[in-house]
Amino acid sequence: MSQPQKTALTRYGGWHPSNRAIYESFIQDLVERSAPLSRARAAHTDPVAKFQAAINADPEMVDLWSQIFVQASPENKVTDFDQLLYWMDIIVVAPPRFYIAKDDEGNVIGEPIGVPLYLVFDLLSNTGAAYDLFRRQAFNTALKDLLDAWGAYLSDPNADSNKTLTDEDEGWFSSVAIASLEDKGRGEFNATYVCPDPDAVNRGFTTWDHFFTREVQPDARPVIGPKILPVANTLIYSACESTVYRIVNNVKAHDQFWLKGQPYSVYDMLYRDEVTAQSFVGGTVYQAFLSPQDYHRWRSPIYGTITRADVVPGTYYAVLPDAGAEVGDPDLKPGDPHGAMIRSQAWLTHSSTRAIIYIQADNPVIGLVAFIGVGMAEVSTCTVSVQVGQKVSPGDELGMFHFGGSSHALIFGPQAKVNFADTVIVDQHIKVNSIIAQVSAA
Repeated sequence: MSQPQKTALTRYGGWHPSNRAIYESFIQDLVERSAPLSRARAAHTDPVAKFQAAINADPEMVDLWSQIFVQASPENKVTDFDQLLYWMDIIVVAPPRFYIAKDDEGNVIGEPIGVPLYLVFDLLSNTGAAYDLFRRQAFNTALKDLLDAWGAYLSDPNADSNKTLTDEDEGWFSSVAIASLEDKGRGEFNATYVCPDPDAVNRGFTTWDHFFTREVQPDARPVIGPKILPVANTLIYSACESTVYRIVNNVKAHDQFWLKGQPYSVYDMLYRDEVTAQSFVGGTVYQAFLSPQDYHRWRSPIYGTITRADVVPGTYYAVLPDAGAEVGDPDLKPGDPHGAMIRSQAWLTHSSTRAIIYIQADNPVIGLVAFIGVGMAEVSTCTVSVQVGQKVSPGDELGMFHFGGSSHALIFGPQAKVNFADTVIVDQHIKVNSIIAQVSAA
């Protein structure tokens, strides 16, 4: 295999392969593997059969699916709902893996695809009919049942979900895959993460989820900064290993969405808790997203006390449909229909399944801080690790994502003037526990 290429994508990194040949290889693989299943009218896997039954029981959902395939971009290769089901059959009985292809010059290349269902739903979701369907509670209930079944397989030590944790070409520990996992300065894998058996090819990870939720070595992501109060408790640390997406000041309690605008609406972000939302009106939102290659546990950004922690239901693949990438997009050509979910991240803080953790800062100037872990795509599980009344310091674990990529937001009240570090730049990758800001009185 040729030497790994530098990752080209920044804003879509880890979600869409940086080389389109990898994407085409992934789709073509599904086309070829599903064809004999479709011709034989093979029985679906149990999770997919239950999903199909839930959709077919609702005529409106059946009709919306039909409209989705009419409205989808011509680049979409999923011809109809039946074919989609066979693609899902293939995906939900296997762990994510590496994909091999040849680029335009004939060089052998490879990239990991950590969120395969997302790539299948990507172009379908960027339609008006999908916007209507994918926000329906009945649809998301059916989809969650399917994702939970896949998640159970990915976390079952008696299953074979660690079979892609190999050093073969399509394994996550091949030379090219390791380069992807170590890209963006994440660090040498064995020195950065806790490996149950560092000398084993699979590093001792017993399941795909065990690998995905891997912990970092204590000295790999230290909490750097003054340990002496009061200076220390004016600092804000990165809660996740992530790429900066957006920073907005003077956020409103309520706002309206339109196709090209995604203002933050604190009331909706906080699951329509009117009283708590008022604490943040006029404040600041910091949002950053995690790629599948990133560390997926959340760390406390401040010194404080947990006052509340909830996991709230929401959508998994709903996005704001758009006309494709805009002029100036750093990765995609104008009009490219791929990646609407990545472009919809601000809206997803209101709509997706998410964990909301409130931390009352020791420093009254910082006040109440809300951490939101946004489950995007096949992230069907957000696990909270803290309890109400628990004292936390920067770097203490708050919880984690399972089974995919994700986004997160920190919300500060209007009393806090959040002065972000010069290193906090949109599309810039930030390590967990890094100092991202210092707070002073507004």
